[in-house]
Amino acid sequence: MSPRGRLARKVFKAFLPILLVIVFAIVFLTAWIVYGITRPPRAPYRVTPQTFAKVTSPLLNTSDATWKNHDGTDARGWLIKGADGAPGVILLHHYGADRSWLLNLAVKLNESTNFTVLWPDLRGHGENPPVSWSLLGSVDGEDAIAAIEYLRGLKTNAGQSQVSRIGIYGVELGSYAALNAAGRNREVRALALDSVPASPDDLVKNATDTWSGMNNSTILGKFLSPIFHGLAVIGVRVYGLGKFQSTLSCDLARSLKDLRVFSLSGTAGDPWQPSSLEVAACFNPPPEIKRDLPLTGANLPNAAPEQEESYDRPVIEFFDKALR
Repeated sequence: MSPRGRLARKVFKAFLPILLVIVFAIVFLTAWIVYGITRPPRAPYRVTPQTFAKVTSPLLNTSDATWKNHDGTDARGWLIKGADGAPGVILLHHYGADRSWLLNLAVKLNESTNFTVLWPDLRGHGENPPVSWSLLGSVDGEDAIAAIEYLRGLKTNAGQSQVSRIGIYGVELGSYAALNAAGRNREVRALALDSVPASPDDLVKNATDTWSGMNNSTILGKFLSPIFHGLAVIGVRVYGLGKFQSTLSCDLARSLKDLRVFSLSGTAGDPWQPSSLEVAACFNPPPEIKRDLPLTGANLPNAAPEQEESYDRPVIEFFDKALR
């Protein structure tokens, strides 16, 4: 071996342990991030139908509902039945929330329209979830289709279908799931979409920022956030074993025909406003748009009653007109 070859071999041997340490550190960091973001924050339900009924109407007729997702995993939600043969609406919360965030909207929607309302915990969310992980949008559309099939399987006392036309409301992660489901199940006739991400990759990046506590407002955040984002996007794809699909929301919107759409977005400071407006422009015909909202579905439970009503009422009226 030439002197140059021997020198290169010695250099390689000297740096090999350092390279192995760096590779191990990257793999460990990626696994740590992926584990953290695919296990969304969980907390006790803010309110349940039982506690809600104590302070509002004791006649609240909400029941627990369970069904199977297409991959055989268990799904759960709360259900309020409406009039026989009336439309049904599914409500889908955002990442890090749970079904209790939408209980008040569900009750108002049922009382105002007499529609059947189902609002599940997305997988990985809620207290003691039957599925411990989330893939941040990639399989939630398929889960929403399973929820549609559950609704369509409900029967009246006379043995007829409990639900006719179907609408879906979704916030952030829930809005992408709603878009995905509507593209694959033509029974969906109306969509109300709040804070729509451009793609599941954006959901992964946002979840990573939330989990790590970093953003671009600091020098350290500007340096580390892109690195964490890249590792998270790659890691979730590996973790998903081929299930993670990052179809653009605009592509999903362009594929939808013959349904009514209501687009909601926050103010200029809201991180989802740009993507919400971009996706709204992809629908044909154009949707009804309500922008620059001081309140979105992501912060609904923290709002004053009058603010919450100003958000809920247009959503309820949209479904009433679109599905009636």
